[in-house]
This record gives sequence, C-alpha cells and structure tokens, in this order.
Amino acid sequence: MFESITSDNDRGQVGIGTLIVFIAMVLVAAIAAGVLINTAGFLQTQSEATGEESTQQVTDRLQIVDIVGTAGNSAITQVDMTTTKSPGSGDIDLTEVTIELVATDAATLEHSTHNPTDEFTTTSVDGSGNIVTDDDAEDLHTISIDLGSISAIDGDGLSEGDSLEMRIITASGASTSIEIRAPDSLSGGAVSL
Repeated sequence: MFESITSDNDRGQVGIGTLIVFIAMVLVAAIAAGVLINTAGFLQTQSEATGEESTQQVTDRLQIVDIVGTAGNSAITQVDMTTTKSPGSGDIDLTEVTIELVATDAATLEHSTHNPTDEFTTTSVDGSGNIVTDDDAEDLHTISIDLGSISAIDGDGLSEGDSLEMRIITASGASTSIEIRAPDSLSGGAVSL
C-alpha cells in the first residue's frame, strides 16, 4: 500500500514542488491585492473630487443684496446689482461669471474683460478687486449692466411694466435666478427694483 522511500535523494522533491506552487499562489494574491488597493485609492480620490465639485455647484453662488435701476425717458437704461457671496461658498471671481438674460430675446453676458459687446462690469464697494472673498456686508460688489447696449432687449432699455429674467452663473456652475420688473410709471433717476 505505501511505498517506502529507500533513497535519501528522492525525499525532498515532493516538498519543493509544493513550495513552488505555494509561493506562486502568494505572489498572485499579492499582485491582486495591490491592484485592488490602487483601484480603491483611485476611486476614493475621484469620489472626493466629485463631492467637492457638487458642493461648489450648490454653494458657490452670488447673493443679491440690492437692485437699483437708472431710469430715463420711460425706460430703465442701467441695472446695478449689489452682491456678495452666499454663506458657505468659496471665493468667487466675478470675471468668470456669466449672466443669462431673457427679455424679448435671450443673451449671455460676459465680463467686460472677455466680451466687448454683450457685457457687464463689476465694481468693488471697498476697492478690493473682482474677487468676492467674504460673505459679510464688508465685501460687497456691484454688477452693472447697460441695458441699452444688450442685443436681447428691444429699444433703449427696460420699458415701463416690462420684466427681465436673469440667471447669474459662477465659474463652478452655481446659479442665482432673479426677475426684474420695471415699475408701471418711471419719472427718471434711481429706481429700486
């Protein structure tokens, strides 16, 4: 039934073959574990980046504090919006903001440094530049739109009783929607909208 091993030279051959198979299995398992760990690290990094981008799309938006129009000859010719950033948002570069207007037609406005035709300009109340850094009353910026030069608006501006829809979109994709309605009678000067 059992063979007896008579030669001392044949004894270790069975053990070496088993050891080689065992080492090969350990190497394959180590390589597979390394691939799994690398993949898990990559997926974690990608999910963190996606989470940050999603958060920015929700929070990195401008908050409108006040809207004032300049009226003349029964039309609002300029709109000045005082803005700050919403609570919890990061710094917002106003030169990277776009504004979508819908009046009689639609237009996309860019900062005056990017587009000389359908444009808006920005002014910092405290002179700090075009980047909104704080979400308090000290860091206010004014976005000015000359309605007479916008291709989407007929005539010289926003006429009495007309309305205008705006969507202010930051570089991260967060947006603020507002509707501006001109009063039924304009007498000239500054008008709160």
